[in-house]
Amino acid sequence: MAIPKISFSATINGQKIGPVDLPEDLMAVELLQEYLNLTGTRLTCGQGVCRACTIIVDGEEGSRTVPACITGIAWLNGRSIRTIEGIAGKDTDGRPVPSPVQQAFLKHFSFQCSYCTPGFVNAATVLVESLAKAPIPVAEVEGRILTALDANLCRCTGYVRYYQAVREVILSTPGLTVDGPAQTANATVKA
Repeated sequence: MAIPKISFSATINGQKIGPVDLPEDLMAVELLQEYLNLTGTRLTCGQGVCRACTIIVDGEEGSRTVPACITGIAWLNGRSIRTIEGIAGKDTDGRPVPSPVQQAFLKHFSFQCSYCTPGFVNAATVLVESLAKAPIPVAEVEGRILTALDANLCRCTGYVRYYQAVREVILSTPGLTVDGPAQTANATVKA
């Protein structure tokens, strides 16, 4: 019995993929790891609960996070996708340069075993990008961070450092809050 296939095309981390025939029931995490060797997307629960496998799907309406372990490639067909490997920028020599979110995670040592870190980085990246389009008052920052990262689970209980790193990026980046970064220097966060 032949495995049913679909013709799959997408843009992944800025690179066009396909068209290529793939099993129609293939999950995104399998595509990324087994076919494209993008192993930064982590498979943990396999049920879309822990969000370690979070990827970013970009669209005209904006970017959003989706769990790669339960998202079939048929839904991703023709879309633009970013994985943890596509978050960093490049310097003039083509070497990776960590994004502001990644730099803040490193500064705050926002990881322990690091298994869930790609999911947190992607969720935080979408949050920062959404705030660049629609800034919020400083008083709402903590709530937005909690909402954006709430679905992501860390079994090492590294939440405080994740939240501190994201808060720092938001409060120090001009244009993400309507009150401005100069007025946020003394802002504190309850974690």
